[in-house]
Amino acid sequence: MEFDDWEPVYEAILRDFGYDRAGDERARDVLGSLTDGFDFERLSGAREATVAIAGAGPSLESDADLERAREADVVFAASTAADTLAAHGIEVDCMVTDLDKNPETVRRLTKQGVPVAVHAHGDNIPAVRDVVPDCVDDAVLPTTQAEPQGPVRNVGGFTDGDRAAFLADHLGASRLVFVGWDFDDSTVEPTKARKLEWAERLLYWLESRRTERFGVLDGRRESIETQDLPLE
Repeated sequence: MEFDDWEPVYEAILRDFGYDRAGDERARDVLGSLTDGFDFERLSGAREATVAIAGAGPSLESDADLERAREADVVFAASTAADTLAAHGIEVDCMVTDLDKNPETVRRLTKQGVPVAVHAHGDNIPAVRDVVPDCVDDAVLPTTQAEPQGPVRNVGGFTDGDRAAFLADHLGASRLVFVGWDFDDSTVEPTKARKLEWAERLLYWLESRRTERFGVLDGRRESIETQDLPLE
């Protein structure tokens, strides 16, 4: 994903949520000051592989989703999905997070040599300053949703879950399977529900770019709002 392709979608997200682009850029620069460049060869196992994209929804603990995660070649986990999978004996190959829930898992995984894609945005600068210095630097992949600068990369994506999918795509995954995704979870608060709507839109865009059909979108495509997506 090149930033020129991502930027129109990013601007639509900023408008929808009223976010401040300058805030994202400040957070990006703070993260960049705390990290060095990440060697993507650390995640070369995702190339031409089946990658499970684990969301943190309640369905992740179902037998079917746990088995699909076990069967995948590589597992990318969004936020607390890493903890859920670990509790069931499933190791993750990368965690994707904006540091909003389980910072100790982030610290622990980097010390074990597991890459963690740490995302900086306008309202998580305190968390970035608190957590990142405790991590093993070469295991931290710093990301932004703004224009990439220095060591901070932008591979596309907005929420932890869809950003994990965009990262797998960037790495050359041959197939993406989705576990623990619950778009219609009635327990989430309204802002989170809107973010899930955007995650759904972004996965629709990603599958169109990959010419791949994601099972997680089956039965949902006709109702997805596509106005702000640069579909061909």
